[in-house]
Amino acid sequence: MTTPTEVRVPDIGSFSDVPIIELHVQAGDRVSEEDPLITLESDKATMDVPSPLAGQVRDVAVKLGDRVSEGTLILTVEPGGDGAGAGPPSLVEQQEPEVPSAMPPARQPGPPVTAEPAAAPVHAEEPAAPVHAEEPAAPVHAEEPAAPAGELAGAHASPSVRRAARELGIELAAVTGTGPKGRITKDDLLSYLRGPAAPGAAAPAPAGAGIPVIPAQDFSRFGPVETRPLSRIKKLSGPHLHRSWLNIPHVTQNDEADITDLDPYRRELDAAARADGYRVTLLAFLLKASVSCLKRFPDFNSSLSPEQDSLIYKSYYHIGVAVDTPDGLVVPVIRDVDRKGITELSKELTTTSARARDGKLTADDLQGGTFTISSLGGIGGTAFTPIVNAPEVAILGVVRARMTPVWDGGDFRPRLMLPLSVSYDHRVIDGALAARFARHLCHVLEDPRRLIL
Repeated sequence: MTTPTEVRVPDIGSFSDVPIIELHVQAGDRVSEEDPLITLESDKATMDVPSPLAGQVRDVAVKLGDRVSEGTLILTVEPGGDGAGAGPPSLVEQQEPEVPSAMPPARQPGPPVTAEPAAAPVHAEEPAAPVHAEEPAAPVHAEEPAAPAGELAGAHASPSVRRAARELGIELAAVTGTGPKGRITKDDLLSYLRGPAAPGAAAPAPAGAGIPVIPAQDFSRFGPVETRPLSRIKKLSGPHLHRSWLNIPHVTQNDEADITDLDPYRRELDAAARADGYRVTLLAFLLKASVSCLKRFPDFNSSLSPEQDSLIYKSYYHIGVAVDTPDGLVVPVIRDVDRKGITELSKELTTTSARARDGKLTADDLQGGTFTISSLGGIGGTAFTPIVNAPEVAILGVVRARMTPVWDGGDFRPRLMLPLSVSYDHRVIDGALAARFARHLCHVLEDPRRLIL
């Protein structure tokens, strides 16, 4: 007889005491390798824990609402077979931050970040940076009072919604959820408190925002409509972006870099890289040039203290990179950019982007960024205002380079110009410093030799 194998929570980064929000299997189910067993939700991301082997589930040691950490026993599996006839298949979904800002903004093996499938494309999270109908789940604290067992068993809601329900004295079992799979959102709690809404009533305003709400409308009065739920990434990243936009006084500095001399060198490296299965894009050069700027202007590599009376300067250079996925924008973090060359960065960007599109990023992949780059060069545009991926204080936006006639003092010459947009937190950075940062970035990009200085 085969000895049952214990399946425990794998390495989930710095998270601990994380609540289980979905339980995908029960005793007797057959599972295949990589099938999701449970879904965890922290304040940063939603994570599936996959099965490490195929077989039949013997005993499930956890239940919905339990809090788990690395090493917690989930269940036992009797190995054997390929898992055919298993329970729900694994969703190939994508997270976040962000950090654009994603989001912003980002690692080690762990459960993949997941999101509801969606068709909309595009910097963080299922943060993020770098992405639920309710606000992102509040940070998990061990001392937080546990919800009643009946509440956890009879309702589908995130930790922040459960906390709000307890504070308001609402029995979740009495609330009808309007989120995905019947999940209860904070709007559902507010609707329950208000009772039946009058036709055309305005949507509730965010608590304490002091911002006039946009009146609700019945669009079906004007023609056919269809309602589609947001992807999990967008539900998580949306509140993060909203919070960043409302709390940070954004200013954007625009400039142009002449990359006429850089582009042939990049193309040469890219041609050689194709044979090895990776690509050398302009993004690798932008990463190195950004580090040069962050070292020269350290305010851009800082964060405001919680009291907002001092700056925390970081002596490491972890840069978030917005990645466009079928489920939305995510912002994995490339670590220690200052210690890596163009070739190493290009290989890492290739593998990281593939993992992001396949929904294989872990929570740690989306954390720790000090600066973010959101590149739309593969799509187009002339300029845009990226949203700062708090708690970072600046973000770089890049669009497609274009050949432009440039006056050299005696004639117009065709030059390949790259538009750059640097958005920054005006509480930390003033306009003159931002202009110097953007100019130095252009200066470095205009001569590839400066990237090694």
